[in-house]
Amino acid sequence: MQRRVVITGMGIWSCLGNDVAEVEASLRAGKSGICLDNDRLEYGYQSGLTGIVARPKLKGLLDRRSRIGLSEEAEFAYMATRQALQSANIDDNYLDNNEIGIIFGNDSSAKPVVEAANIMAEKHDSALLGSGLIFQSMNSTVTMNLSTIFRLKGINFTVSAACASGSHSIGLAYLLIKQGLQDMVIAGGAQEVNYYSMATFDALAAFSARMDEPEKASRPFDADRDGLIPSGGAAALVIEDYDHAVARGANILGEIVGYGFSSNGGGISSASDEGSVIAMQRAMDDAGVSADDIDYINAHATSTPQGDLHEAKALQKLFAGKHALVSSTKSMTGHECWMAGASEAVYTLIMMNSGFAAPNINLDNPIDEVRDLNMVTEAKDADIKLALSNSFGFGGTNSAIIIKKVEK
Repeated sequence: MQRRVVITGMGIWSCLGNDVAEVEASLRAGKSGICLDNDRLEYGYQSGLTGIVARPKLKGLLDRRSRIGLSEEAEFAYMATRQALQSANIDDNYLDNNEIGIIFGNDSSAKPVVEAANIMAEKHDSALLGSGLIFQSMNSTVTMNLSTIFRLKGINFTVSAACASGSHSIGLAYLLIKQGLQDMVIAGGAQEVNYYSMATFDALAAFSARMDEPEKASRPFDADRDGLIPSGGAAALVIEDYDHAVARGANILGEIVGYGFSSNGGGISSASDEGSVIAMQRAMDDAGVSADDIDYINAHATSTPQGDLHEAKALQKLFAGKHALVSSTKSMTGHECWMAGASEAVYTLIMMNSGFAAPNINLDNPIDEVRDLNMVTEAKDADIKLALSNSFGFGGTNSAIIIKKVEK
């Protein structure tokens, strides 16, 4: 018998705020976290736009040995995971006496790689690299560090799946628990925000050039969109078996009822409405629901000309004329890349538990393909019982997660 899978804790460190309360306030206000970073322009970027994410102060929270092994994104992930464990009422005693797994989405760790290469190029002596850079530079930097810091004894690996990484990490945690292989897994996504990490994206002219209006630059589904804005941070969820959660008296924030995935099988950077439809339909089939049942959709829409168009076509095929509310929180956050699937699950849970739908800001001139959808342009009260969150990435990887409200 397959088990029910619920979410009992969440944490977030993003350009919208450094905890759930701050992020909720930003989502309700339609507040953008996008600014212009002149350091990027000096470094050689075509666009200096980015989400501004505060660097956490870890001295006093972690010893020096633990701190030096953390990459920037692992620092963000530590803060988000710390919050999620507190939210789930999991203390040190529980960590030491129970098996908990960890799966995070992360697809780069550029800064320590560049720093190590610079030291070698200048000094030609590997002894000067120190011991921390190896643990910072691997893509598994988040899971290897956090599993050590929190003394985790369950499943432990990193999902590298471009901008669907965070979503797939939740989906895999869901499958492991559903099948009885784990009782509890910390799942999430993390993304570095230093300028080293996004230079290759900028080389593709993928970023918005609307630098005179940073807060209006991210325009998902708007006819005047001209590119995405890179962003980052980290998000974490505590996911566990329903009976296990009830037995320990946990507060249940939501239930994961569906996970869908697909691969486009086309160009490495090409979007596909067909692939998007397959992932969403597979998630709904897994959940045993139809398009008529979905109350809210957190769209992947990154504000790129082609990506938004293909997702809009996919949403139109499944949800035109349906009651589901639709918005892309990337209009406020920019594209949080490897963390996006996890952070958008957190944003969706916040809306579900607080009774509102966050807006798709800057949607002044909607493309034709969304005119039959219920686009949310201002925050509005909403009873969200069933929500769908989409994440798509380079290489044609697609992920869709369905979360259900659990009535108290």
